[in-house]
Amino acid sequence: MKQLKTLAIAGVALGFTAAGAFAATLDDVKSKGHIACGVSGGVPGFSAPDDKGQMKGIDADVCYALAAAVFGDRGKVKFTTLTAKERFTALASGEVDVLSRNTTHTLHRDTALGIDFTYYNYIDGQGFMVKKDLGVKSAKELDGAAVCVQAGTTTELNLADFFRSNNMKFKPVGYETSTQTREGFDGGACDVLTSDKSQLAALRTELKNPDGAVILPETISKEPLGPVVRQGDDQWANIVRWTLYALINAEELGISSKNIDTLKTSENPGIKRIIGSEGSMGKDLSLNADWAYQAIKQVGNYGEIYARNVEPLGLTRAGSVNDLWTRGGVLYAPPIR
Repeated sequence: MKQLKTLAIAGVALGFTAAGAFAATLDDVKSKGHIACGVSGGVPGFSAPDDKGQMKGIDADVCYALAAAVFGDRGKVKFTTLTAKERFTALASGEVDVLSRNTTHTLHRDTALGIDFTYYNYIDGQGFMVKKDLGVKSAKELDGAAVCVQAGTTTELNLADFFRSNNMKFKPVGYETSTQTREGFDGGACDVLTSDKSQLAALRTELKNPDGAVILPETISKEPLGPVVRQGDDQWANIVRWTLYALINAEELGISSKNIDTLKTSENPGIKRIIGSEGSMGKDLSLNADWAYQAIKQVGNYGEIYARNVEPLGLTRAGSVNDLWTRGGVLYAPPIR
């Protein structure tokens, strides 16, 4: 495994895309009896253990839904917590089967790292959080500030771009994990903490004095976040992609974990295809006919997942980009047919 990881590191550094050796991910997953899912493990609302050690969050739920779709059992998933620097190597080496770790889709990552983005489970943007007693109202007042930032992320690059484009200076204070950035900010190592706004909302809940911090109004980037797989395995990429699509389509059709059983007699063709009583959708994915039913029944539709994990952070969905396209958002999934 150590040698494999070394090779993976070299491959990522060279920007290779030949991932043919991993073209049987589904077979491998079935053989070992679980899905290996890479997560942050330190961002409430996205992936973080609860007081019983159970991984919770919108990213974790993607993997629970995958396990339900593949095995009919949401419990057949094992989580590996990864730092931003570790995540792509872990995926490339085969240590994890899918990366569901608030990872931003960018051109460089999509073309140079041998990975494929599937779809987005959360669309975000980077912002800044400061202590209220600084009296700062805008990010453009941060000239000369010390800024806590997670190393090895697009956040770090966006930070430099923002200050350079606004002819301002800053002192970066880098950390390996989001938890460390929060601890640095809380401990006075920096004046500002920068991250995706969803992460800022999550990290603020864990501050010693959450009410003493404010997120500034500016959004300085686009951060489309979603599960990532290795290139070269279209079958597995399709399973991950269409499981997420199924959760979105279910919400649009009014199918939830609570009512899905009552809809088994529905004559709506779209509902019948999702439940698995019509069409060959499961067979087309090399899964059972009830793959989408299991994911929705055991984990919930997209709206249920968002409400359970993200709404408690104070990130209202209604009217945001993460709402359904029928309600003014940009969440739009191809039809299951």
